Amino acid sequence: MMPRDTNSHGTIFGGVLLSHIDQAGAVGARYFIASNGWPDQQLVTVAMNKVEFHEPVWVGDLVSYWTELVRVGTTSITVHVTVEAERARQTTRVTEADVTYVAVGSNEKQREPVPLRGV
Repeated sequence: MMPRDTNSHGTIFGGVLLSHIDQAGAVGARYFIASNGWPDQQLVTVAMNKVEFHEPVWVGDLVSYWTELVRVGTTSITVHVTVEAERARQTTRVTEADVTYVAVGSNEKQREPVPLRGV
């Protein structure tokens, strides 16, 4: 993590971590969809649930994001994202969250949910 992302306490802003969690969760969701041979759908974030900040993240920490499938619905997919920081050769769980994405059609005027597995 870099100094530009710090708050007045010298730790990384929670919002920066939330942005990275959203991106990591989307990658994990897309990986699961592709590994099942389902069509490539546009995904949008609809919820971040159970966000828990366990420990602060410091400048210089090497941060890893791990995803695990929680649930697949008709149009949605929920992924659990665990964030770990490595510092002084120790790995610490710092944050975790459940993120839900919905597959939407590509109609520019109105984006409506579409089935994840295709029609």
